[in-house]
Amino acid sequence: MPRKTRALLFDLDDTLYPQCRFLFSGFAAVARYVEERWGVDGGLAFRLLMTSYNNDRGHELDRLVEQLHLTESTGSLVSVIRDHTPSLTLEPATLRTLRELRRSWRLAIVTNGVPTIQATKVTALGIDDLVDTVVYATECGSGIGKPEPDPFLEALRRLDVPATQAIFVGDDEIADMFGATECGMHAIQTLQWKQPRRASAITRAAAHVHHIVDIPAVAGCLLSRRRTHYAA
Repeated sequence: MPRKTRALLFDLDDTLYPQCRFLFSGFAAVARYVEERWGVDGGLAFRLLMTSYNNDRGHELDRLVEQLHLTESTGSLVSVIRDHTPSLTLEPATLRTLRELRRSWRLAIVTNGVPTIQATKVTALGIDDLVDTVVYATECGSGIGKPEPDPFLEALRRLDVPATQAIFVGDDEIADMFGATECGMHAIQTLQWKQPRRASAITRAAAHVHHIVDIPAVAGCLLSRRRTHYAA
């Protein structure tokens, strides 16, 4: 088999799956925890968390402690979310697309976040078997993570592909688009899980897609230089 000389690098959260699903999985873990520890109905606890997510986002655990009158610190509940084994799956279309891409591209994940937490997501999603390498960005360089160049360059080094033959796919304008293009890569911004579903007014992205299934065609066009900008 000929050596693959081009690469696609992907962000993880809100690129390959919606990050809120990790949080919802964490809410379920918290609900189980308070049921076991305090005898509170787990279903009620989960509903309270979801109601706060919809109405008072960012304060879900505080509202849970208040409404259930728990003598529990929110910090310990945060630890439950961070330490739980998440229940996550890739959408079938995402799974099919990654399998298709791997036939002719080198593939990598470059993700910010706490490495141990990100690793549990990667395992739960089954991504290890779908890509050539996973780079936990805060383990590279200064430890700040993307958009610093070190995580991107480490991925390219592992893939043995030059930046000019690589494309980064992500959702964040600064961490992903800016970081990747500063390293000499093309960048595609995915809007599938972005709220609202629209591109930034000012962007480094050479293309925008609304679904990962559009990536193979758009990525191929970018490297073949058929166009300079796409809006799938």
